[in-house]
Amino acid sequence: MLTYERHEAILQLLEKQKIAKLAELVNETGASESTIRRDLTILENEKKIKRIHGGASLLKRKVEEPSMIEKQQQFTVEKQQMGEKAAGFIKDGDSLFIDAGTSTQAILPYIKAKDVVIVTNGLNIIEEAINLNFRTYVLGGYVKSGTHAFVGKGAVEAIQQFQFDKAFIGTNGVDLNFGYSTPDPEEAQIKHLAIKQSNHSFVLADSSKFGDVTFAKFADLNEAVLITTEGDDDEFFKKLKQIVTLEVVKDDDIYSNH
Repeated sequence: MLTYERHEAILQLLEKQKIAKLAELVNETGASESTIRRDLTILENEKKIKRIHGGASLLKRKVEEPSMIEKQQQFTVEKQQMGEKAAGFIKDGDSLFIDAGTSTQAILPYIKAKDVVIVTNGLNIIEEAINLNFRTYVLGGYVKSGTHAFVGKGAVEAIQQFQFDKAFIGTNGVDLNFGYSTPDPEEAQIKHLAIKQSNHSFVLADSSKFGDVTFAKFADLNEAVLITTEGDDDEFFKKLKQIVTLEVVKDDDIYSNH
């Protein structure tokens, strides 16, 4: 397969499934790993893709938002391990805000603390929390069809009636300058208020979000502890450590327990 044919094959696979692991790209093209790595570097320099740990993803539009189904299919093992690490910060009697999303949903099965109270704006969080017998409060408002999050005036008014010991927030972008961001300004407002009204805040984001900027900022990086996974970009990681407290899930941790 010629170089331009490989590049086309890589782009077509990414158009189809948004994210591809290195092994998938090798299978798709019949090329070696080293060749694919070079191809990915070229395509990234041409601003056609973004390299992520162990593969590549399409560049995201600022207002583009994955659906709940798409999120559930991506980085499932990493989310489980980040969820387990996040749950370790929860103490008996804590009042929590748990944001809508699949990364934050992964926290719930690992909560060992007793007498925990959960407030959420996520339809998926409600179902899981009830099944696990947590005392659960729900924000009102409009429910988004894509992310199943409660947003809008009703949700904003409701969240302002609470104070939290800890907030666990999902994000679509982690950028050194822009901070944490999400495609929807209404969701950004809920995330911002949750952090503002919490004693301690945690953002969960795998390393594929590094360097991404989406439409609406909700916090500076230093406003929350970042629970994340290892990435390929050592320079970005080094700069990130200077700004934010990091809790990093190692590759060995991810694959040894799951």
